[in-house]
Amino acid sequence: MTACLSTIESCNADLTPVIFKSRGKDGLPVPENFRVEELMKSPELKEGQVLVRTLFLSVDPYMRCRMNDDTGADYLLPWRLGEVVDGGGVGVVEASKNQALSVGITVTSFSWPWQTYNVMDGSLLQEVDPEMVDGHLSHVLGAVGMPGLTALLGVREKGHVTPGSHQTMVISGAAGACGSIAGQIGRLDGCERVVGICGSEQKCQALVTELGFTAGINYKKGDISSALREHCPAGIDIYFDNVGGPISDAVISQMNPGGHVILCGQISQYNKDVPYPPPLSEDTQKALCHKNITRERFVVLNYIEKHAEGLVQLSRWVKTGQIKVLETVVNGIENMGEAFCSMMTGGNIGKQVVKITD
Repeated sequence: MTACLSTIESCNADLTPVIFKSRGKDGLPVPENFRVEELMKSPELKEGQVLVRTLFLSVDPYMRCRMNDDTGADYLLPWRLGEVVDGGGVGVVEASKNQALSVGITVTSFSWPWQTYNVMDGSLLQEVDPEMVDGHLSHVLGAVGMPGLTALLGVREKGHVTPGSHQTMVISGAAGACGSIAGQIGRLDGCERVVGICGSEQKCQALVTELGFTAGINYKKGDISSALREHCPAGIDIYFDNVGGPISDAVISQMNPGGHVILCGQISQYNKDVPYPPPLSEDTQKALCHKNITRERFVVLNYIEKHAEGLVQLSRWVKTGQIKVLETVVNGIENMGEAFCSMMTGGNIGKQVVKITD
């Protein structure tokens, strides 16, 4: 594609947006909650703006909260009905009226509209060095992006891993974008055993053979509590909680005194009209109290000053192969709704991304 200087029209870019059509409440999202439109526009770029071509878009569990009128988090705004959906994205600058962002560079944003092309204010974009991800730009949305930072800083800030102390870490949602990285970091930081909980035998196998987990537990097959006793014979010291609900109740019941819960997500509860974090069962609350187990909500945005250093560390691990990256890639903006719904029901292994253009 030939880069243009000031207008979308001059480079024949058609904006294909994904519109938020309907909210979900107390139920699973469906692709029909989203609508793809064909829309041609050619607005003049204003000073400070750039035209970006979208390469990859991210779908993540937290987005389910944005489908509600109230997200349950003051830092997270709900999507507006009839407007373009947004989330994490990465792309290339095709035209620029921003002195800091030149044509041809790669950029990313947490507020990237779900469109094939976007006119965006340069202040919303961060330049990306493709060398950080060895040219695998989708990793900017996963292992060397927000999910990776969430895993790294969650383990480092709330996990209290002590090398040589024979700790056992359990991760729920272990085959997802964040969990798959968190388990590997737990192992790298010194945990003796790292056990992942996920939803299929294929995922369990990937955790062990590809990512170096000690074991994988399929929560859809057999008794979770029995499997935890088998694979965590010395109890559980650290729990990276991505799912909440009965799975977390089972894990916490087997945690050792003085253990730590990293409260990252509660995906099993996102389709329910309950506050966040959701209330715990009485037995689980008692276990936390009696065993002096810490359970503090973790929000990666509270550690922005550590993001740059964290990304360098994640990049180094990925480049050296110390962290393996699993991805599920869907092609085409028309499949954004399908990809989001599939991710919410565990259809992905590793990070779920949608490839928009080459």
